[in-house]
Amino acid sequence: MTVPVFLAEPADLALAEFTFGGPEGRHAAAVRRLRVGERLDLTDGAGAVAECVVLAVGKDSLRVETLRRYDVPAPGPRLVVVQGLPKGDRGELAVEMMTEAGADVIVPWAAARCVTQWKGERAAKSLARWRSTAREAGKQSRRFHLPEVLELATTAKVAELLSAAALGVVLHEEAASPLSTLPLPGDGDIVVVVGPEGGVSAEEIAAFREAKAVPALLGPTVLRTSTAGVAAVAVLQARTGRW
Repeated sequence: MTVPVFLAEPADLALAEFTFGGPEGRHAAAVRRLRVGERLDLTDGAGAVAECVVLAVGKDSLRVETLRRYDVPAPGPRLVVVQGLPKGDRGELAVEMMTEAGADVIVPWAAARCVTQWKGERAAKSLARWRSTAREAGKQSRRFHLPEVLELATTAKVAELLSAAALGVVLHEEAASPLSTLPLPGDGDIVVVVGPEGGVSAEEIAAFREAKAVPALLGPTVLRTSTAGVAAVAVLQARTGRW
């Protein structure tokens, strides 16, 4: 079976032997029920990895020994997905799939045609759910660099991200060029904008074009906003050689 991955404090990863506790250690001991002699990988979520073996099992912690340490370099170019807020729980679904596919940064976007609105207390709770989803999906898919989920962005903020990117792309069903044919940079950020259910407005398209973004087509069919991002990440992973 695949060795499970858990998050650990950077200081612990440097130790030869230590007690792995806290919420992650409790989950490993009480939920995953790891036993003496079993393997687990611990990471700080920023590329540092410790391959460990269980020495002893407590009620809510493990005593582990580090067998090997290494660092996983961050992949490049960096893939940034700006996700227009989907309806209901499809936002968490989108985050989960994009994390599994390898998105490096996920940016929730309050687009003009979003049905869902993040305001006040709901905004904080929704952002926390997206971040928790990314964290859990990252561990499940054995990612040693967890994706960063940024604060809710306005259209003006998205335009700034596009302007600073090595390549900015807006997915649009009326675009002339497929994403699979666009020239790609070797490094820097590739920022891809995914509109909400209602699509990207003409005003938003104009603002993004001014920020050097290129409209691109995913394919002949229209994907839901919750699946367009993972499809785009998959195309870019293959084309950049990250896959």
